Formats: sequence, structure tokens, C-alpha cells
Amino acid sequence: MMSIFILIGAYRYYAGLAERFGKTKWQYGLLAIAIYLFFQVAFLLCYGIYLGITNPDSVQQNNYTGFSFVNFISWGFAIAAVFGIYKLLEKKFEKEYSKKPSIEIEEIGTPQKF
Repeated sequence: MMSIFILIGAYRYYAGLAERFGKTKWQYGLLAIAIYLFFQVAFLLCYGIYLGITNPDSVQQNNYTGFSFVNFISWGFAIAAVFGIYKLLEKKFEKEYSKKPSIEIEEIGTPQKF
């Protein structure tokens, strides 16, 4: 349930970034969801492999319901990845935006219509 709230927040966060720079909102929202899910699954998969190697009996006794310390760590890891990639995209978009000539500069020398 907590992951759903995090996914909604990440989607809105990236959609706001895309809207601010004139990009397609839903594409960047889906990118946020994909980043979150990838890092969440990767972390939990690595933890499962580690647990299986160090204590093979624990794989049979695993409880997949409820909150655990590992879930909190994986949420933090995935949120940090989403935020880090958000900052990279924001810097990239700001760099692109600063290189674009503004409309007023492009209109210099053109006859004005009254």
C-alpha cells in the first residue's frame, strides 16, 4: 500500500518537472514509476539472493505480508534513486532551456505588425 502512495507521488513529481519545461507529462510520470519499480525490485532481489546464500532455510520461512525493516530500506533506496534521477533531468532541462534563444531575441530585425 505504501508503494502505491510513493508511486503516485513520484508520478506527480516528474509530471510537474515535465510541465515546467514543456515536455510530455505522462511520459515522464511513467519514467518515474519505472525507475521506482526497477530499483525496488533490484534491491529486494539482491536481498533475497543474499539471504538465500547466507541462510538457505530462511527462504522457506519468509513472510511476504506486512512491514519489515528491509521494506523500509528498499523504499528509501528507491526514493533516493527517483530523486537523484529527477535532479539529473532537472539539470539537463535547465541546460537545454538556457541554450534556447528566447522569442524576443528571434524577433529582432523582423518588421512589426500593428
